[in-house]
Amino acid sequence: MSMTKLSWVSALLISISSSVSAIPLFDSGIPAGWNCTGNCGTAGADGVVTLAPSGGSQYGWVSTNGGISDVGPFGGTDGSVLRSGLFAAVAGDNLQFSFNYVTSDGGGYADYAWARLLDNTMTEVAMLFTARTKPVGSIVPGQDMPLPTATLTPTDVPIIPGGPLWSVLGEDSGKCYLGPTQGCGYTDWIQSDYEILAAGNYFLEFGVANWTDTLYDSGLAFDGVTVGGKPIDEVTVPDGTVPEPATLALMGFGLAGLGFARRKKA
Repeated sequence: MSMTKLSWVSALLISISSSVSAIPLFDSGIPAGWNCTGNCGTAGADGVVTLAPSGGSQYGWVSTNGGISDVGPFGGTDGSVLRSGLFAAVAGDNLQFSFNYVTSDGGGYADYAWARLLDNTMTEVAMLFTARTKPVGSIVPGQDMPLPTATLTPTDVPIIPGGPLWSVLGEDSGKCYLGPTQGCGYTDWIQSDYEILAAGNYFLEFGVANWTDTLYDSGLAFDGVTVGGKPIDEVTVPDGTVPEPATLALMGFGLAGLGFARRKKA
């Protein structure tokens, strides 16, 4: 095959690869290989939760509405967790995403949300952030919880008060326990950046939990998850299953290119 034809085939493969990866992470629902415990999903702009700055028509979410018991790393009554598929990273990769904490509960009941990095044995590597309901001051990090290991932008995150309208909260959408001065509201989108310190395979976990009751629900929205500048679904570790259709298409074009080269040599 001539260099011109090789260049053409390479350009075609790059073009197809780019178009395959152009779909934002949650626009087609929760990605294959991600695992939900409790109540998780995807949604578009809804009430106080706008689309994330990273773009796309949907974001991911977890909610205490419809959650199950004993899911939070700091205790609580019920909640939900969404965990990514296993992904590969090298030392120095930046793990980046945006999140938005939303709560209808008051500070006395201290619902909380979190994101953390786990290794391939499900051992915690880093508690990236916590957010916790309280009436005044920054709710990130959560009160009586560890400082974030991620760099957050902005660093000071007071609640935007009021009974937050968000359908993910179910019957509690628009409600606020004891009134808006008690801690109900939402944070709006916050960016999280964390430098992965060692090469390896990891899971990313998002979660939210009720504290001392199961009333007045809270939730967490998230989007724009990248690892080393690539969407997290592009660095997922193969598990031996049949390749996705897009991958098969790329393989097909590669094989076609090899066949073309053989015909030219014959």
